[in-house]
Amino acid sequence: MTTTQLPALNAALNALSGILILTGYGFIRAGRERSHRICMLAAFATSTLFLVSYLTYHAIHGSTAFTGTGVIRAIYFSILISHTLLAAIVPPLAILTIVAALRNQRSRHRRLARWTLPIWLYVSITGVTVYWLLYRL
Repeated sequence: MTTTQLPALNAALNALSGILILTGYGFIRAGRERSHRICMLAAFATSTLFLVSYLTYHAIHGSTAFTGTGVIRAIYFSILISHTLLAAIVPPLAILTIVAALRNQRSRHRRLARWTLPIWLYVSITGVTVYWLLYRL
């Protein structure tokens, strides 16, 4: 794999993470705790792989400038800014949520997950959106 392929890999990892988050949520709503745990740990592992790939790409390649103009430029930067700010808080939130679950602190886990899940899902979805706007538009 070359570094030019990493943005597509990053988008795929973000998409997979989002799918795993939604699937894990579905499992817990259905009372399938073991399947929920597996999905959420897989989502965390996928997000971790994304972060390693993302940092590798940017360490080697640097930044890619958005060349769109007009309304799409404003939309792109609105998404990028919200994505970036929320992406910075996902790792600590996810770790705290997972630790609470592994320690069987169900009330704390649920309280954290109510924030973690939608933020993490938003970051996953907007990560794919940023990729499409930057590399495919």
